[in-house]
Amino acid sequence: MTEALPIPLLLSRDGLDPIAELRERRTAEPVAKLELPFGIVAWLVSGYDEAKQVLGDATTFSNDIGNLTNESSEDPGGLGMTDPPYHTKLRRLLTPEFTMRTLQRLRPRIEQIVQGQLDAIEAAGRPADLVEHFAMPIPSLVICELLGVPYGDRAEFQALSTARFEVGDESPLDVIGTSLEYLGTLVERERADPGEGLLGQLIRDHGDELTDRELAGLADGILTGGHETTAASLSLGALALLQSPDYFAALGSADEPTVHLAVEELLRYLSVVQVAFPRFSRTPVRIGDVEIPAGQMVLVSLSGADRDPALGPDPERFDPTRPATSHLGFGYGIHRCVGAELARIELRIAFPALARRFPTMRPAVPMAELDFRQTSIVYSAVTMPVTW
Repeated sequence: MTEALPIPLLLSRDGLDPIAELRERRTAEPVAKLELPFGIVAWLVSGYDEAKQVLGDATTFSNDIGNLTNESSEDPGGLGMTDPPYHTKLRRLLTPEFTMRTLQRLRPRIEQIVQGQLDAIEAAGRPADLVEHFAMPIPSLVICELLGVPYGDRAEFQALSTARFEVGDESPLDVIGTSLEYLGTLVERERADPGEGLLGQLIRDHGDELTDRELAGLADGILTGGHETTAASLSLGALALLQSPDYFAALGSADEPTVHLAVEELLRYLSVVQVAFPRFSRTPVRIGDVEIPAGQMVLVSLSGADRDPALGPDPERFDPTRPATSHLGFGYGIHRCVGAELARIELRIAFPALARRFPTMRPAVPMAELDFRQTSIVYSAVTMPVTW
């Protein structure tokens, strides 16, 4: 069946839940042909097994942004829109910097950042906006620390990240260009005087292998993959946890395994990155029971796939004690988020710290009155007033 399905339907939610139409579509057609605006034909994949098939097959499916522009692109900015062998080269340089062991050196600084934002919440008084004082600044400051971005650039840094995921009047390619232009100036400064951050380290270790444009692209990928997504997970994760006041209060003194399960369940349940980077079929391919011709755009609904009963029982319910699942919150395959472990560290530190400082915290307004970003690939709250 072919049906007109506007992009907002892929991005809209009912509170924290994907809208009913997406659930119904997954049940009836886990792989469905769509007619998008401007005459674009695409295939929506919302079933869990089918999503893993697409995301895990970098041979049949291309991520190259040149498929959208009809031009070969060697320099799109970031890992998500490149194919091997270029993708392999870039990922090889970044991966050692994002292992759990390597990232442990950032833990003391992340703990300091979190404590600073808890102080900011208290200073703001009741009600305080958890997005402004907690969710947005924590990953921003962490990435500034990681990359070596001057803190004075933080506001521009945040704006560039947020704009990347908004579906609006400005072309996504224009947004990417603006981001790369800013980050290019940062790379020039780091070339002249490499700092202790990731950019400085890459320049010292691999400066002859990477152009300034490539370095800016890598920084852009880390910015877009690690700021807005983690901010959304922090705000919506807190909202989900606050729906169970007793559990939230107990989280402040919970052991590591308990916190681990809660974070993994939040990543599955929320799936803040709603749709994966577009894939393009290189050859005819069968996904589930559906034959897709060559040259087709395939959109994988991560939020839909992570609510598929194939992933586990009662997937529509948030259960922080649920055994960890192989969720798609960070994607899957060679394009799985390189910063996944950094995000996990931030969430595992931030949520228990929030509960310890404010065990009686609760939303200051009903969920129905909250304002969410309804046209963003990364679903998040615009504001989240809380009291305690």
